[in-house]
Amino acid sequence: MNPQADRVVRRVTMIATITASYFLLTADYEPTVLDPIKKGLLSAESTVKEYVFGSKKESQENQMEKLDSNKEHP
Repeated sequence: MNPQADRVVRRVTMIATITASYFLLTADYEPTVLDPIKKGLLSAESTVKEYVFGSKKESQENQMEKLDSNKEHP
């Protein structure tokens, strides 16, 4: 076998073995074991959403300011 292909096969096998071992080990525990990871992912997701779309609080405050300014200037 080509040495480069052999190296790729070994690395893929090693990664697959580690991944399978992780899932087999965590499957024996309660479903709440992965909650810290899930919370971290959700936190990162909300941070990215706030960065891209702006926070809901800021947009609500901006809308309220616009409404207030429209009332002052009929």
